[in-house]
Amino acid sequence: MKKICILFIILFTCNCLLGQTLELPAPQKTGGMPLMEALAKRASVRDYDTTDISMQQLSNLLWASFGINRPDGRRTAPSASNKQEIDIYVLLKNGAYVYDAQNNKLIQVTPEDLRSQATDQRFAEAPVQLIFIADLAKRGESSEEGKLRTANIDCGYISQNTNLYCTSEGLATRPRGSVNRDALISKLKLRADQKILLAHSVGFPKP
Repeated sequence: MKKICILFIILFTCNCLLGQTLELPAPQKTGGMPLMEALAKRASVRDYDTTDISMQQLSNLLWASFGINRPDGRRTAPSASNKQEIDIYVLLKNGAYVYDAQNNKLIQVTPEDLRSQATDQRFAEAPVQLIFIADLAKRGESSEEGKLRTANIDCGYISQNTNLYCTSEGLATRPRGSVNRDALISKLKLRADQKILLAHSVGFPKP
C-alpha cells in the first residue's frame, strides 16, 4: 500500500508539472497571403466568434509575432540593440502562459482564465488575448522613460506582425492599450520593472 501511495504521488506530481507547459507544434514558415494583399486587407475587428483557434494557428501566430527566425536567436521583429525585452503573455481559457520562443512552448503562469480581465466586454469573446509586456531590466542602465520609449517602439513592430499574420490567416484581431493593468500585474506575478504595453484580442470574426 505504501508503494502504491508513493507511486500515486510521483504520477500526480509529474502530471502537475506537465500541466505547467504547453508544447506548441512547429510553426509553419511558408505560405500565407502575399504581403501587399495582407496590407490591403488589414483591419481592426471588434466582434469575435467564440470558436477556438487551433494550436497550429497559435504557434504560427506567436512565431510570426516575435519568434526566432535565425540560428543566432534573433527574431521576426526588430528590437533595439537586440535586447528582446518584450515578452508575449498568452491568455487562454485553461490559463495564462508566457511564450518561450527559444523552445517553442508556453509556460503556465496561472491556471486561471484571465481573458475577461484583459479587455472590456466588447472583445471578451475572443478565445485568445495576447499581452505584450516589456521587461525593462533587459534594457540596461538608461532612465525608465528612455527604456519605456524604446520598448514601445519595439512593441509596435511585434503588433504589426500580429496584425499581418491574422489578416493572412483569416483571423480577427485588434490592438488595444486599454487593459486592466492592476488586476493583471497581480495575477501574472509581474515585477515592478515589467510593464504592460499593449494587448491583442485574437480569434475568428463573428459571422
